[in-house]
Amino acid sequence: MLPKISSEIQQALDLGISIFAGEAEGQFDKLLRDAYRRQLKPIYNVMTDLPRLQGATLPVLPQSDLEGRLTVRASFDSGRGCPYDCSFCTIINVQGRKSRYRTADDIEKVLRDHYAVGIKKFFITDDNFARNKNWEAIFDRIIELRQEEGMKFAFIIQVDTMCHKISNFVEKAGLAGVNRVFIGLESVNPDNLIAVKKRHNRFTEYRAMLQAWKNIGVITSCGYIIGFPNDTYERVMRDIETIKSELPVDLMSFFCLIPLPGSEDHKVLATKGVPMDPDMNNYDAEHVTTVHPLMSDEEFLQTYRQAWEAFYTLDHVETIIRRAAACGIKARKVMKLALYFYGMQRIEGIHPLQGGLFRRKYRKDRRPGFPIESPMVFYPRYLWETIIRSVRLFTLFRRYKRILARVEATPEKHTYMDVALTPATK
Repeated sequence: MLPKISSEIQQALDLGISIFAGEAEGQFDKLLRDAYRRQLKPIYNVMTDLPRLQGATLPVLPQSDLEGRLTVRASFDSGRGCPYDCSFCTIINVQGRKSRYRTADDIEKVLRDHYAVGIKKFFITDDNFARNKNWEAIFDRIIELRQEEGMKFAFIIQVDTMCHKISNFVEKAGLAGVNRVFIGLESVNPDNLIAVKKRHNRFTEYRAMLQAWKNIGVITSCGYIIGFPNDTYERVMRDIETIKSELPVDLMSFFCLIPLPGSEDHKVLATKGVPMDPDMNNYDAEHVTTVHPLMSDEEFLQTYRQAWEAFYTLDHVETIIRRAAACGIKARKVMKLALYFYGMQRIEGIHPLQGGLFRRKYRKDRRPGFPIESPMVFYPRYLWETIIRSVRLFTLFRRYKRILARVEATPEKHTYMDVALTPATK
């Protein structure tokens, strides 16, 4: 997207690393042949050659690679491309805006291959499954496998905020075994949504959309981006309180707005010569990588960290669990997920998408330029950190468990009602 090769890519080229830009289907055999012949080219640019996905090979990871996790869950994509043009997103520039999709036969094969080794839970990695033009045929095939052959699959999918407007989409998602959805709310501030070209997100539709998923027992996990042009600490805190009181969100993930290479935001900043962090390791969910117009770097990070604290207060965690119980969703599961989402940020200091129950560290895993520590320093500190973090997580678990017990002991738990659960009016 840039007029010249960026510095980090040039550095890789100078080290003799070949760069492959684009999708591998129909192209990777050429790369392997060149590698075998020791004739690798510096750059393989196939960005404009978007392959058909029908019949394309889907990867099946060995079961051993999926073990050792809290939940054994595999992943696959059923389609690529997104019709929207959000300026912070890379998908439209990497995978295009046209829906390319796999057939129902393709999906059935990958499901059967995994089922044969005992894997029944999946994350469908489509950036927006609701805009996969073959979603209904795929759901129908999965429903058929579940109902006629008893193959009880469970799925996490990603969708947009207007998916409930697609006829039968939410209902068939439930029948297909979708039990959790990720939804990019991004903001409740209309000015922010317009600024990043997310015009299809409408706050007035949020409650109806979230209630549609709750009505079929699906847990909703929503993303909220901090760092849009109009954001300040006070505005973000106010918006979070609005979400807590008016929207029946089960889980919330906060992200720092990052000008990801490959996005329009990055291209605009690079073209204007706006300074950006040169360290690609910081382009994750929790670092400030460029100047914000209204907040200093310190205020930006404070707002990000305080957002987690503001949403996952003990009072609101109890509200989340009460809403789950009232909607027939397993309250214990929601409690555990809330514990994990908040605990990773609060205790580990990392985003839950980068976390786990037990943090493994290896003494010799160091970035270039960093010295390898002495075993006498590394292992005692690692052990102490593990003990402290485990105690803190267990303490938080005890608090959440008491909340769960209180909710489950409430006789009227199935009739609980608040503003967020009140049926949305048109």
